[in-house]
Amino acid sequence: MQPIIEVEGIRKTYGETVAVDDVSFSVQPGEIFGIIGPNGAGKTTTVESVIGLRKPDRGRISVLGLDPVRERAALAQRIGVQLQAAALAERMKVWEALDLFSSLYAHTVPYEPLLKQWGLADKRNAAFGNLSGGQKQRLFIALALVNDPDVVFLDELTSGLDPQARRATWELVRTIRAQGKTVVLVTHFMDEAEHLCDRIAIVDRGKIIALDTPAGLVKALDEERRIVFEVEPEFDLSPLQSLPQVKEVTRSGRQAIVSGDTDGLLAAVVARLEEERIPFRSLRTEQADLEDVFLRLTGRAIRDS
Repeated sequence: MQPIIEVEGIRKTYGETVAVDDVSFSVQPGEIFGIIGPNGAGKTTTVESVIGLRKPDRGRISVLGLDPVRERAALAQRIGVQLQAAALAERMKVWEALDLFSSLYAHTVPYEPLLKQWGLADKRNAAFGNLSGGQKQRLFIALALVNDPDVVFLDELTSGLDPQARRATWELVRTIRAQGKTVVLVTHFMDEAEHLCDRIAIVDRGKIIALDTPAGLVKALDEERRIVFEVEPEFDLSPLQSLPQVKEVTRSGRQAIVSGDTDGLLAAVVARLEEERIPFRSLRTEQADLEDVFLRLTGRAIRDS
């Protein structure tokens, strides 16, 4: 299948600062492709190069078979974009924003159904400045869809939203893909990427340091399973250390953490605790996730600049 987006060896510098360094990836039709990394990693510069807002110093980009620099006007008609720094005039009404954006494209869809679809019908005459954070984000999505684009770019879509609004916005992104569109999602939230994306490129210091499905990235980490439970301090847990599946036993007060091989670890630990008559409670298992992958690859916190 021919990729919707092809990026080959792009580099972008600002003076002595290298924002994007030899980045290559492709995006397939109908997928949600994630670009994740800390602030300042080069995510936004990469996307702005792909949509034609910035010209890379070198490399090749093709979106829908078009060159974003030489054929920017034609490409703009076929993509939808919600950028991190997006804003509208505070007094502009919701319907006015959609009407204005509709006038910019040769082909559009009626915006009244978009208002209803994205939960903005009752805010049709509301000023942008009076909308909540979640309502503003839904409006930006509607604006990105008014030209019925083939590809939608969403940059830090849920930054500043509360957990409930973030989850609701995730469903909106899934709805966009369900309509047959390809989505490029830029985020620094690991849980967001893990829940939404078919494939993920992890970017750090301007380079792609890993690219795979969320499950593939976690599997490649080969992280041990962890079993966490509570036990009274007077009980000796050294019998657990002798189990072949166990690599390490640590404890802090009443909390014990047993890590080791995934195959048979839980059954072996529970059996040994019962055999030694060691009472325990609040037992749970923990698996590696995308945040573990990121920290292992970069060695630094997700929101570091």
